[in-house]
Amino acid sequence: AGRRYPPLVPQPKPQHAITVAVSSRALFDLVEERRIYEEQGVEKYVEYQQDNENVTLKPGPAFYFVKALEHVNARLLELYPDDEERFDIVLMTNNHAQVGVRLINSINHYGLTIERFCMTGGKSPIGYLTAYLTNLYLSADSEKVQEAIEAGIASATMFTANKDVAYSDTQLRVAFDGDAVLFSDESEQIVKEQGLDRFFEHEQLNENKPLAQGPLKGFLEDLGKLQKKFYAKNERLNCPIRTFLVTARSAASSGARVLKTLRSWGLEIDEALFLAGAPKGPILVKIRPHIFFDDQMFHIEGAQKLGTIAAHVPYGIAQKYHKSA
Repeated sequence: AGRRYPPLVPQPKPQHAITVAVSSRALFDLVEERRIYEEQGVEKYVEYQQDNENVTLKPGPAFYFVKALEHVNARLLELYPDDEERFDIVLMTNNHAQVGVRLINSINHYGLTIERFCMTGGKSPIGYLTAYLTNLYLSADSEKVQEAIEAGIASATMFTANKDVAYSDTQLRVAFDGDAVLFSDESEQIVKEQGLDRFFEHEQLNENKPLAQGPLKGFLEDLGKLQKKFYAKNERLNCPIRTFLVTARSAASSGARVLKTLRSWGLEIDEALFLAGAPKGPILVKIRPHIFFDDQMFHIEGAQKLGTIAAHVPYGIAQKYHKSA
């Protein structure tokens, strides 16, 4: 029999790898291409992509985050040449296979190591995300992200920053909101339904009761595991991963519960910033994370305006309020 060609679906991940799936619109700037798709339909879109397959795509919102993941991988490879516990980046796109050449050309142009593509030709990628035990999924499509969150996969919708900011080439910097991102939305529900005073009272009463986990807790855990591999080689001061908690909580009245929850999980966060309701945008400018995860569009938009690449996690009670707003 002739040679059988495998489908364009990645093989299950290497053992212990941390799989990060990114969509083509998160990795590259496909705004113009998207417009053609929406206005002229799929045939014209595919034709345009094929005609332009030697034109390199510009970086999209997840591009510098992916570059930073690859820098961490390079450092891990130096320290642990035989170990597969590192990031495994998969391009997860509902593009048609004919568009693949342009994506491959652009990936090669930038020297990215993305071996595994999943091109679903218009079909939802959620089944593949589950099959490949995806640790984090980043997309520009909020409906797919919502679907992934409902399937129990840590996911976020990527938003491009409105200004160009220089990102660190030598350290992956990841910032997380607390409630409804690392933690469940139980405390946020009290704020929305009973007000701030009742929330402060509730948090102090429950200071020693760990919060339940939120959708991104697992990814912070993954980052922590990799950090420990650097610490084990005496590289704590030169660790290429730094994590930040950026929360609207106030330290005095509701901070202890958050820090004790992280401790109860055995997780460290490098920097914890309690803003007591102040806007997050200015602080994020100082941190310059490659990605900032938050559940409230208000904070995403504030971060975006000042040049931070933000990722919206559609989880918890804030979504109900956002939709009705």
